[in-house]
Amino acid sequence: MKPLPALELVARLEDAEWLDPVAKKVRKVVKRTIRPKWARDVLHGVPIGHPVHPLAVQVPLGAWISAAVLDAFPGNDRAATVLVGVGAASAVPSAVAGFMDWSQLHNQQQRVGLVHASANITAVSLYAASLVARAQGRQGAGKVLAYLGLGVVSFGGFLGGHLTYRQAAGVNHSEEIPHRFPSGWQSLAPLAELPEGKLHKIVVSEIPLLVYREAEDIRVLSDVCSHLSGPLHEGKLKGGKLQESASADGGSRGGDPCVVCPWHGSTFSLRTGEVQAGPATAKQPHFETRVSDGMVEVCLPGAE
Repeated sequence: MKPLPALELVARLEDAEWLDPVAKKVRKVVKRTIRPKWARDVLHGVPIGHPVHPLAVQVPLGAWISAAVLDAFPGNDRAATVLVGVGAASAVPSAVAGFMDWSQLHNQQQRVGLVHASANITAVSLYAASLVARAQGRQGAGKVLAYLGLGVVSFGGFLGGHLTYRQAAGVNHSEEIPHRFPSGWQSLAPLAELPEGKLHKIVVSEIPLLVYREAEDIRVLSDVCSHLSGPLHEGKLKGGKLQESASADGGSRGGDPCVVCPWHGSTFSLRTGEVQAGPATAKQPHFETRVSDGMVEVCLPGAE
């Protein structure tokens, strides 16, 4: 079965460079409005391990779809009005989270995302107008406006699906590593050949790895940033030394050394691969290491 012709039109949005000046202005507004790092991380979804926006949109969409069903039958005007209002109100935090994620995407993703956001804003405006009409006793007009809003937000949802499933925005770009990396211990490099105190890239079984060495303490993560595949070895170090951050029980304390992605600033612990700061929400695959006869070997727990 061939894809719908509409899909080709949506794909063309990816190359619509005329949207870039608008996107640039909107990005500035987003960054100026939401300054605290902790707030950005919450909106990205760092605490819950995946983006907040897809979860948050369930509330307005559920309310509006329910209102549409009630509007189709007599005697439900009050309940439908309440649901329209709930949807309009809950769309605001969802939009804020969406704009936060959007501000850290590639240009082609941002172009589609800008139209996606415009459709959703239009839908919210239609629902707001529906509320006004209903409050004035014009139930027929209110229903028509609500159904128009549902149509527009459905189009926006289609664009959101394109962003996620065709353009891979918001997904874990390191998820495939455990399925591609061989199980068991694999040779990395001779210990003597690994540079100390800086980030280094080594490819093992066609998988690029980020390597950081301090004496015989070696940390290895996937070099592909889980956010948008940025090359972590081109990033920068942040925090203390590995030896200084190691506690007696093998854990970590203040000064945990981290790597900062050069593309969007996602920060990961070199000790565990855990996300320390977004926009990434998924941890980096973390490899175990050992030294055998001068050769450093790596193993990825869970590799198939």
